[in-house]
Amino acid sequence: MKLYPVKLLPFVSETIWGGRKLIDEYGVKTEKNNAAEGWMLSCHEAGASIAANGEFSGISFAEVVKNNPELCGKNAEKFDDFPILIKFIDAMDNLSVQVHPTKEYCEKTGRGQSKTECWYIIDCDEDAYLLLGFNDKITPAQFKEAIENNTLTDYVSKVPVKKGDFFFIESGTLHAICKGILLAEVQESSNTTYRIYDYNRVGADGKPRELHVEDGAAVTKLEKYSQPDFSNPALDTDERRLLADCPLFKVWKLDTNGEFCGNATEESFVSLLIMDGEGSLECCGETLALKKGDSIFIPANAGEYKLCGKLEIIETRI
Repeated sequence: MKLYPVKLLPFVSETIWGGRKLIDEYGVKTEKNNAAEGWMLSCHEAGASIAANGEFSGISFAEVVKNNPELCGKNAEKFDDFPILIKFIDAMDNLSVQVHPTKEYCEKTGRGQSKTECWYIIDCDEDAYLLLGFNDKITPAQFKEAIENNTLTDYVSKVPVKKGDFFFIESGTLHAICKGILLAEVQESSNTTYRIYDYNRVGADGKPRELHVEDGAAVTKLEKYSQPDFSNPALDTDERRLLADCPLFKVWKLDTNGEFCGNATEESFVSLLIMDGEGSLECCGETLALKKGDSIFIPANAGEYKLCGKLEIIETRI
C-alpha cells in the first residue's frame, strides 16, 4: 500500500437548529434540508467520512482505518477505536443546553462514551454567545429546581464570542452553542449527549425532544467555566499556534501565506481542516488542490509535506 494524503467527504447531520452555510459556502454536498454538522474526519458508527481519492476512493473511512491501522500511527495504539471526530457546526438557532458524560460515568453505568471537545469560532453574528458553565457555583438542589422551573438559563454563564476565539470544554461542562455561530470542533469520537434544557421545542415528529435530566445532573460540574491555557510561546510561530494539548488530541491553528513545510511522523497522522483560502498540498509525491471546506488526512509516517497558498487551517494530531 502506497501512503498518500486522503481527501475526505463528510457525513452530514440535519437538525432543527442547523443552517446551510456548509452547503452554500463550504461546498458540502447533501440532499438534506440543512447541514447542521459536517463530520469531516469521522470513523464513528453513527456517520463515517468517505475517502474521495486514490486507492481508498469511495470507501468508508472507518473501513479504511480498520483494515489499515498503521495509517493512524503509534499514538493511536493506546486507544481501542479511532479516537477523535472533527466537525464543522453551523448553528442557525440555539442548540440545547447539554452536557457530555465523563469516562468514569460511562464506565459506572455501562452506557455511552465520554466526550471532551474544543471549538474554534470560524465566524459568528455580532451579538453571538455561548453558554458555558455557571455564573456562580450552585448546589445540586438548585440545579434540579432550575431545570424543573425552566429557569436554568438564569444560572448559566453567557460568553460573548468573536471570530478566532477558542474554547476547550472538558466532559462534564454544561454548555450550548447558540445561534449565529459557525465553528470547527475537535472532539473525542463520541455521540453521547445529555440534553438538559431545550427551550420547550418539538422535534420533526411534533413531540417535545427527549431530555436526559437524571444523567445530566449526575455528571454536570456545578461551577464556573475555566478556560485552560495551552499556549506555548517557546514553540508558537507566526504561522502555527498551539490551541489544545491533552491526552486525547493536539490542535493547532495554522495560517499559511506562501509555503509551509510540515512532517507526518510515525507517532500520528495529521488532519488538516481547511477553514478558508485556497492552495495546495504536496505530499508523498502527489499534489492536491485545497479550498475552503476540505478535510485532508495525512497518514502517519508519510514524512515531509508542503502547503502552498493562503490558507487558514485547523491541524490535529493525537
